[in-house]
Amino acid sequence: MTLAATLALHQPADAAEARDLATIRDFVARHPHDPFDRAIAEGHLTGAAIVVDAAGRHVLLLHHRKLQRWLQPGGHGDPGEASGEQVALREAREETGLQGLVLHPDAPRPLDVDVHPIAARGSEPAHLHLDLRYLVVAPEGGTVVMAEAEASALRWFDWDELDGLDLDPGLCRALKKASGYARRE
Repeated sequence: MTLAATLALHQPADAAEARDLATIRDFVARHPHDPFDRAIAEGHLTGAAIVVDAAGRHVLLLHHRKLQRWLQPGGHGDPGEASGEQVALREAREETGLQGLVLHPDAPRPLDVDVHPIAARGSEPAHLHLDLRYLVVAPEGGTVVMAEAEASALRWFDWDELDGLDLDPGLCRALKKASGYARRE
């Protein structure tokens, strides 16, 4: 199934996600060949992983070194990557050290979508990250290894610990969805 077709099936959870989904669908329609290309001036697709433990009781977040806030693993596509799933899984492996990550078998793909502005930095102009977020399951007993260039901390959180973290509203929405799938018995 094409990315455009997959996005046409996505059911947004709220008005903010509906707006972001419309923006992403329009972007993909205008850039159908490589929407992950960082050379696109207005922005590009990114992939992110909401990583849960095998039992579904914990979620793994990293404290982003540059942004100084708790986020899910994720980032830019590499040349040749054509799906959000590929990007999300690779970024999660690179940023957490976890091997054997798999997409959650019951969660929608993507689980959540989010558009956020990125400020200009150095020679890179301001642009948008059009984020495709996936629910990813870590193997039982997997060992995490923080990518120190990306994060200042990497930690498993109980679901009830998330309220005190001052998380972005879009991430809160994605985590709420993730919790619903991860904690199903």
